[in-house]
Amino acid sequence: MASEAKTTTAKRSESDRRQRRGMLAALINRPEIGATVGLLLLLIFLGVVAGNVVYNPLGIKNNLSIISQLGIIATGAALLMIAGEFDLSIGSMIGFAGMSMAMMLKWGLPFGLGEATPFAAFTITLCMTLAIGCLIGNIVVRSGLSSFIVTLAFLFILRGLTEVCFRTFNEGSTQISGLPDFKESDWFAYLFGGETFQWLFDFLYWIGWNVNRLGNQWVTGLDARFAWWLAISVAAYIVLSRSQLGNWIYATGGNREAALANGVPTRKVKIGLFMFTAFCATVFAACQVFDTNTADAAKGNLKELEAIAAAVVGGAILTGGFGTVIGVVLGALIFGLVQNAVFYIPWIDGSYYRVFLGTVLLIAAFSNENIRKRVTGGL
Repeated sequence: MASEAKTTTAKRSESDRRQRRGMLAALINRPEIGATVGLLLLLIFLGVVAGNVVYNPLGIKNNLSIISQLGIIATGAALLMIAGEFDLSIGSMIGFAGMSMAMMLKWGLPFGLGEATPFAAFTITLCMTLAIGCLIGNIVVRSGLSSFIVTLAFLFILRGLTEVCFRTFNEGSTQISGLPDFKESDWFAYLFGGETFQWLFDFLYWIGWNVNRLGNQWVTGLDARFAWWLAISVAAYIVLSRSQLGNWIYATGGNREAALANGVPTRKVKIGLFMFTAFCATVFAACQVFDTNTADAAKGNLKELEAIAAAVVGGAILTGGFGTVIGVVLGALIFGLVQNAVFYIPWIDGSYYRVFLGTVLLIAAFSNENIRKRVTGGL
């Protein structure tokens, strides 16, 4: 009896060890594991060298403002990358959308239809950007051309159109400034340019943490773009991990021929995701226009590369079929914190942000490919 009990105990112990090893292996093979470790190290580093500046209410608001902007477009870029494509026109789409909204808000609706409200300006602009996204997607899936070439072409086309329109209708200037502060009087503009989570900062003021030197409330809320990032990320997470469309996205990027054989509408999936990146770019532009009351042809410059970089750091790979929304959130957090860190730490040259971006991107690409090979058995 004693020997049987010892044998049973030994078997249980071995089973427990195998289960723990299996859980550890599953954790290590998660696409976002590298971004998680990197974020923890970054948070510790910033806490040591500049914690009193980074982690006070104003520092949190400023950091989340940068992170949210990047997170909005990185989410769209990541889903498209999981489907096996990527979009280099996102940055130019931001500038184009901002120009469109600002011009209508300043000079009225097209064809002399009257004064433009924020809702009308945004809706007309969104229709245009979605149409452009649909056009890009159709060119990619119907021609068989690489999305790199097609979206690179639209990067130049949209940037050129933006500058031409600015100079033509704005007396040679590529910037519109001094727009009315619509968010003060219009609810729709406030959705993009106002503040959110005021209740949280009211509570922090009540407990004595959100107080400035004069004893007043320091920060009243987060920028509205944070709520948009949160909403887009949650929606993307649900779609990607809890819906048939999410399975279609992974299948399209993982093995397109097999997906087609199983009835997956791969063309519609890709076209829809190009339209989704256009939507994200338009939301990004609206947050900028209604927050700052300005628009500039240079807005969004190189943002497409930062969005792709955040997606890669978060676990996505350019060949498709691999990545998560949680990873994208972590990637956006890393790059947003580092981008702001150069202002908090005076002994770090701001140009090191680009060095960090390139280094982390290269490391993440190698790491993601190794994880993908382990998960797929080397395929």
